[in-house]
Amino acid sequence: MTFFSIKEASEKLGCPPSTIRYYEKEGLLPNLKRDPHGNRMFEKKDLDWMRLMTCLRHTGMQVTDMKRIVKLAFEGDETVPLRREIFENHKKELLKRQKELDMAFEAVDKKLLKYDEIEKGLIKPGQEFKMEDHEERI
Repeated sequence: MTFFSIKEASEKLGCPPSTIRYYEKEGLLPNLKRDPHGNRMFEKKDLDWMRLMTCLRHTGMQVTDMKRIVKLAFEGDETVPLRREIFENHKKELLKRQKELDMAFEAVDKKLLKYDEIEKGLIKPGQEFKMEDHEERI
C-alpha cells in the first residue's frame, strides 16, 4: 500500500498543508493513519475524499453540512437518503447560483459588445448605456 506525506498530499491536491490540517481538525478526514512518529499518512482513498471535500468547499457547501455527511456515512447505509438530501439541496443552491452567474455573464458580454462598437466607431461613448441593457429578469 502506498502512503503519502502531508507535503506529497498537498502537492497532489494542489492545496496548502494548512487546508489539509483544517479538514482533519474539523473531522472531515476520518480514520487518517499516522506513522510511529505521529506524521499523517495519506492513502489514495484519503486523497480522493479530500478532493471531494475541496470541491464541495469551492461550491460553497458549509463545513457543517460536510461534517454531517461524514457523521452520517459512519452511521451506515441506512443514512444514504439523508446524505442524498444534503447533496440534492446543495445542487438546488448551485443551480440557483449558476442562473445568477449566467445572467451576470450575459450583462458583461453585452457591455463588452457595446465597447467593441465604440472602439469601431459605430457608436459614440456615452450612447452605450440603455436601460434595456440593465433590466432585471424574473
